[in-house]
Amino acid sequence: MNTIKILLSLAANYGWSLQQFDVKNAFLHGNLEEEIYIEVPPRFNFEKGKVCKLRKAFYGLKQSSRAWFGRFATVVKAMRKQSQGDHTLFIKYSTSGRVTLLIVYVDDIVVTGNDQAEIDILKWCLNRV
Repeated sequence: MNTIKILLSLAANYGWSLQQFDVKNAFLHGNLEEEIYIEVPPRFNFEKGKVCKLRKAFYGLKQSSRAWFGRFATVVKAMRKQSQGDHTLFIKYSTSGRVTLLIVYVDDIVVTGNDQAEIDILKWCLNRV
């Protein structure tokens, strides 16, 4: 949360635009790395004692946010550098000295910086993923 406050302060002090994105169904896009089984819901007519093996994450599962962020970070790290101090912050410096910042909080993304062309490219890339 401190990093988000600093990011907002930078945007306010330097007059950078702020853009917020809410990732729809974010946790449904995470791939589970471990095997997880759940009991068959009671409305299904299966034998008692049967279980289902999950292949994808879903809301309510403890591993869902980590699975989604892992997949998201892999994609974003191909375009920007991940901060060592806060792993939810991604930074890109241009050769002209401009900067673009992206931070993730649960399933919300905030983008700011002084490189509008790079922000537009980032938005286009995120829309395609």
